[in-house]
Amino acid sequence: MKAISQRQRKNMAGNPEHETGGRTIVHASTGRNALIRKELADHLKSKRFLILLILISCTSCASLYGAVSGISDAIAQDSNFIFLKLYTTGGSSIPSFMSFIALLGPVIGLALGFDAINSERANGTLNRLVAQPIYRDAIIIGKFMAGVIVIALVIFTMGIGIGAFGVLATGLIPETEEVLRILVFLCFTTVYVSFWLALSILFSVVCRHAATSALASISVWIFFSIFMSLVASIIANAVYPVNDQYQAFYNSLNNYTLNMNLNRISPYYLYSEAITTIMNPTVRSVNAVTMDQLVGAISGYLSLGQSLLLVWPHLTGLAALMLVAFGVSYVGFMRQEVRSN
Repeated sequence: MKAISQRQRKNMAGNPEHETGGRTIVHASTGRNALIRKELADHLKSKRFLILLILISCTSCASLYGAVSGISDAIAQDSNFIFLKLYTTGGSSIPSFMSFIALLGPVIGLALGFDAINSERANGTLNRLVAQPIYRDAIIIGKFMAGVIVIALVIFTMGIGIGAFGVLATGLIPETEEVLRILVFLCFTTVYVSFWLALSILFSVVCRHAATSALASISVWIFFSIFMSLVASIIANAVYPVNDQYQAFYNSLNNYTLNMNLNRISPYYLYSEAITTIMNPTVRSVNAVTMDQLVGAISGYLSLGQSLLLVWPHLTGLAALMLVAFGVSYVGFMRQEVRSN
C-alpha cells in the first residue's frame, strides 16, 4: 500500500468528499446539511407555509388588537410589567397572544411534519434519496432540523413583531427583565411546537398515507388540548370524591393535586403553566398552596431567575417529550425497509 502524502491528507481533511479505493465517501455532516438546506427551501416556498403564515399573521394581529384595547383595564389592576401585558392580555372577546399560541401553535409543527416521510415514499422519491451517497439517518435528522429552524424563525419573528407593533401602538418601552422574559417565552414556545413536529414525523414514519398521519396527529392534539382536562377531572373525582361537604373537607387538596398531576401529562398544560409563570411575575407557585403556607408570606414579584426555577421541570419535560417522540421516529425509520416500498 502506498503511503498517503501530506498534501493528500490536507486535501482529504479540507474536502468533506473524497475518493478511497474508487468509492466516494461523503461525511455525515455534508449530507445532513444539504438535506437541511433542501428541506428549508421546500418549506419556505410551499403553499402550506404561505397559508400558515397568513393564519399566524391574522391571529397575531387579532391578539395585539385585543391587548391594546384591554391594556388600560389591566394597567388599572396592576401597573407593573406593563409591556408583558401585550402578550398576556386579551380583549372582551379576543384571547391573549399566549392563549392563541398555546392552542394553535401545534398546528405549525403538525403541518410541517405530518407527511415528512410517507409523502417521499408515496411519490417514489425516498428510494432515490436513500440511493444518494449520504447516511440514511441524515434524511430524518435533516427533516427534523429543518422543521425546527422554520418553527424558530416563525415563533421569534411573530413574538418580536408583536413587541415592535406594541411599542408603536402604545409607546411603551420594555425593561430589560421584560425583554428577557419574552425571549424565554419564545424559547419555551419553540420547544413546545417542536414536540408536535416530532410527533407528526413519528406518525409520518408509522403511517403509510399522509391523510392517516394527519388525522392521528390532529386527534392527539385535540385530546391533549381539550379532553385531557376532562379525563383528569373524572379520575380525580373518582379517587378523591368531593360530592358533599364532608368529602370536600378531607379530599379537596388531594383531589386538586391529583387533577393537576394528571393534567401535567399533557404538553398543552405543561406549556400553559410554564409560560403563565414566566410572563406573570406575580405567580409564586405552580403547586397547591395551603393556608398554613400563606401565613407570614410577603406579597411581591418573583425575579426571572426564581420564575425559571419554578418552571425548569416543565421545560425539561417538554424537551424530553420532544426527544422521545423524535427518537422513536428515528428508530422506526432506521428499521424500515425502504426498497420494498
